[in-house]
Amino acid sequence: MTNCPVASFTTGRAAPIYLYGMIVYSTIHRLGGDYPEADGYAEIAETHRVPGGETGNAALVLAHWGHRVKVGGPFLGRETRDGVAPFLGRRGIDCSGLHYDEGFEGVRDLVLVGGSTRTVFGAFGRYFRGPKRWSPPDEGAIAAADIVGVDPFFGAESGRVAEICAAMGKPWVTIDCPPDSPLHRQSAATVVSGEYLRGEFPGQDARQVLRRYSAVGRGLVVLTSGAREILYARGDGEVRSQAPYPVAVKSTLGAGDTFRAGVIHGIISGMDDAQTVQFAAATAAMVCTRFPMALDPPGLDDIAALIAGRQS
Repeated sequence: MTNCPVASFTTGRAAPIYLYGMIVYSTIHRLGGDYPEADGYAEIAETHRVPGGETGNAALVLAHWGHRVKVGGPFLGRETRDGVAPFLGRRGIDCSGLHYDEGFEGVRDLVLVGGSTRTVFGAFGRYFRGPKRWSPPDEGAIAAADIVGVDPFFGAESGRVAEICAAMGKPWVTIDCPPDSPLHRQSAATVVSGEYLRGEFPGQDARQVLRRYSAVGRGLVVLTSGAREILYARGDGEVRSQAPYPVAVKSTLGAGDTFRAGVIHGIISGMDDAQTVQFAAATAAMVCTRFPMALDPPGLDDIAALIAGRQS
């Protein structure tokens, strides 16, 4: 693992950032103990209703760090508009690109957090099989951004973000897409989760999969795997690793989404690859100490302090 100067993590400038991807309205129950076995019982300790999703969670931490964030993605619906847009707006996030469809309930999920696990229940399969209820990417917002984050979930529209960024010379960061995807090949960074690896590359060696990505991409590639070793590489360079930060976990919900936000912040702040991955790992770890993260996102000083503790 490479240790990096702590000061470099807190001196990044505020930047305009456009995020295109999944925003949901989550009902989150934290259980009093571990998730129960089938036919068992668990006590609900607390419940919150907050925005989330890959883009929603990334937007919350990036805005908290002072960046000017605009979001685009799923339509707001009857059951989500009043819970999503005002919440994000009060935190300085520009939601003007989110379209309201009064004939649509909105994208929601139910999350049960028990012990160190979180279980998500949703209707995303039905959502993506149904009418297209997401907005096209905002070219003006991309033109105004210094960096873009894009989720792969919206098919041609997600691909269009990469096309626009490439034409305008804008760096972008993406997640969980195939190695041969246009989203990955020219990205500034691609973050691939353990969940995605297990589904798409079952039983395959993580370092070999990393090489498949780095061989065809021009940017940083990071493979995360929960509490296990983080691997990263660029091109044909050395495969490097970062140990996750050990913390007292309240909930892992949002850790992967905010890892990507940490990568975006690292790139826009001029960090090198080792610093970027270290910062992102510390961000995800700090998120695990909060519940719900949306109400208490970690600050840059919190993250720097965690890194300093590891280095001392």
